[in-house]
Amino acid sequence: MAELENNQNVETTVVHAGRPERIGDGAVNPPIVPTSTQHAGGQYGYARDWSETGSYLEEAIGILEGGTALIFSSGMSAASAVFDLWPIGTKVVASQYSYTGVAVRLKELAELGRIELKLVDVTENSELDQVINALKPDWVWIETPTNPMMEICDLRYTAKLAHQVGAKLLVDNTFMTPIRQRPIELGADVVMHSVTKAMSGHSDLLMGALVTKDQELVEALSVRRILLGSISSAFDAYLALRGLRTLAVRMDRAEENAQILAERLQNHPAVKVVHYPGLPSHKNAGVAKDQTSGPGSVLSFEVNGTATQTDEVCENVRTITYATSLGGVETLMERRRRWEKENEAVPETLIRLAVGIENVEDLWRDLKGALDPVKR
Repeated sequence: MAELENNQNVETTVVHAGRPERIGDGAVNPPIVPTSTQHAGGQYGYARDWSETGSYLEEAIGILEGGTALIFSSGMSAASAVFDLWPIGTKVVASQYSYTGVAVRLKELAELGRIELKLVDVTENSELDQVINALKPDWVWIETPTNPMMEICDLRYTAKLAHQVGAKLLVDNTFMTPIRQRPIELGADVVMHSVTKAMSGHSDLLMGALVTKDQELVEALSVRRILLGSISSAFDAYLALRGLRTLAVRMDRAEENAQILAERLQNHPAVKVVHYPGLPSHKNAGVAKDQTSGPGSVLSFEVNGTATQTDEVCENVRTITYATSLGGVETLMERRRRWEKENEAVPETLIRLAVGIENVEDLWRDLKGALDPVKR
């Protein structure tokens, strides 16, 4: 991972970025300023425009990702701010597998005639080349790893293709966080996060973020945030910044656990296949190793059985939590196709496992116990 400001490594920066000025008897942590109204005479004047507590979090995220950050009330509100910039007829290339909310919204915009949408297999550079050069999109929207299939996209190559046709590249970096992957350094124009997930890390808030070095985009997205009313609360910003401080150590522990579980799962007779970039069997493991500093803490696997049996696996865990979401200190799992709007190409028996920081032997005992009864 590249060094950041003042030659600090990211593990140090995540602890110290976004703090108040160091003065005698001053606070080490930013204050929670719960106000909707601000005195006249300043730059902003209203909390929908700017939040003092939120500004510290934006500073930290911006430093970590290498741009200017804006926080939003959820990941989907951050995505919606970008969608709201697109005039009718905007051409968009996107991952064939994406977070459900984004995928559904892109499809809706296409069906409404707002955008021209082309979905692509982001693991194949030749397909990316063909589609981007044929469509000449305005935007390329990429997740890597993709949700929930854990596919890896070559970001340097994709950025080059996008820029050759004048497109902007947006990368959803929720799974990897800037601790493991920094898309702007790889050529991305905009980075998106669901701060709800690993960035805050405790499953207790909703928040999104966008980061870019393009100041015109910063201004445009800031206006969208104001008009869409999607600013975050001071308390949520405080919680997110508090959680961010431990991101590096949480990611280290959760990733270590995920690697062990992935290796054991691929040898369990009730498991058909494991999708995890930390395994040599992963299609683009080499690309992942080149552009990240680790494979992350999320994996998915397919049960060698039926959808009903897969549901039973999720229902029978006791230490692991059967729930949606990811990136918290607790391990979560679910069958993704239980959601009506999930991509129909996702296998019915696929389980997404978002690994937390518990003792890995406890996690494996629980997971193995739920898998062992699956009839084969």
